[in-house]
Amino acid sequence: MGRITTLRPVTRIALGEGVRRRADTLSVEEPLEIRIGGAPLAVTMRTPGHDVELAIGFLVSEGVITDRSDFLAAIHCGGPGTGGAENTYNVLDATLAPGVRLPTADESRRFYTTSSCGVCGKASIDAVRTISHHDVMQDDVTVDAEWISELPDRLRAGQAAFAKTGGLHAAGLFDAATGAQLVIREDVGRHNAVDKVIGWALQEGRLPLRGTVLQVSGRASFELVQKAVMAGIPILSAVSAPSSLAAELAEESGLTLLGFVRGRSMNVYAHEHRVRIDAVTRGDAPVQEGRAQR
Repeated sequence: MGRITTLRPVTRIALGEGVRRRADTLSVEEPLEIRIGGAPLAVTMRTPGHDVELAIGFLVSEGVITDRSDFLAAIHCGGPGTGGAENTYNVLDATLAPGVRLPTADESRRFYTTSSCGVCGKASIDAVRTISHHDVMQDDVTVDAEWISELPDRLRAGQAAFAKTGGLHAAGLFDAATGAQLVIREDVGRHNAVDKVIGWALQEGRLPLRGTVLQVSGRASFELVQKAVMAGIPILSAVSAPSSLAAELAEESGLTLLGFVRGRSMNVYAHEHRVRIDAVTRGDAPVQEGRAQR
């Protein structure tokens, strides 16, 4: 397995205090090529670690697999230019069950991604609207706003690598009924962190993820809503803003979308019926119309 963090010499400049040279801990970012049966499918920039979960989550998000039985095995293999002799841990070859429909060549060409932006575009929008096997709209789970407000701190407490680098996103999955933390994953790409969570869930036989809340450390992009819906997650909570397309897809798909979950406030952008607000939290104050707080 590759390194998650690395040391690099830096020059620290503090105005009025001076200049100091020291080592700084950085998050590692390296490419991962995902193959199926030896055929290249996707390339993403990621933080090494939990690569199999990442690949599985990616395949779930893109509608290639839907059940634990669809995925048989995965192995790291030699990367380009190594002649296959040296294992760089940057190429992962997955084996799927017989009968699983593999992406066509045209579909594979849209799978080349970066750590800052997941797979997106017209094809992905159509995919999540037409091939999701899990009906999020029918999940009647509800959660307390008070409990939701605690999730960012719980997520941060589980970010071991972030504490060293300050440079990784995280995604955490929580059980809405018990409040239990199920899994937390970190990555330089927010969509990769979510894929790792979904990959873990498929390996554990937990899909669809009914009755769960996905908490993410950054903004709520279209890709994250797409991945949540494809995994059957009914509630997505983010510490920053959603995009307009993310809110539209959440509304259409039946997913409860929260943004700016910070301290004791939050904005609900879609399907607020799943968020309970008791009298103490409300302060019995009347609902006021106005611009949402940032």
